[in-house]
Amino acid sequence: MPTTTQLAMAGLNQARFEALFASGLQPSDAPTSDMVAAAITRTVRQFGTGGCAGRMAQEFGDHPDAAASRMRWVRQLVQAAARPQARLGTEPAGLGTEPAGLGAGPAGPGTRLDGRDAAKGPVAA
Repeated sequence: MPTTTQLAMAGLNQARFEALFASGLQPSDAPTSDMVAAAITRTVRQFGTGGCAGRMAQEFGDHPDAAASRMRWVRQLVQAAARPQARLGTEPAGLGTEPAGLGAGPAGPGTRLDGRDAAKGPVAA
């Protein structure tokens, strides 16, 4: 049976997924952990958590295939932002297993989430 803390973390992660989904961040932006954190914060401030969920639901209704693909990317991105030296797509996504931290976090500021440093190129895995 999940603990209260685990349930709270699952709810927080769900809110992060919804906010990032509703944000304007795109895979072509090669987002860093800082960009992910900023996009989540900006989107929640703009739409609120309910507004983010509503936008996500509307997109799933209007374009289910594209929305499913974006949600997979969003989940990987949020999880990667919390892992050190993260590389997108190298580990399977798991619901409720994401660490709480985002932002500069373990991946470090300027580290793109595909394992490359924005200024220096590839980083050691």
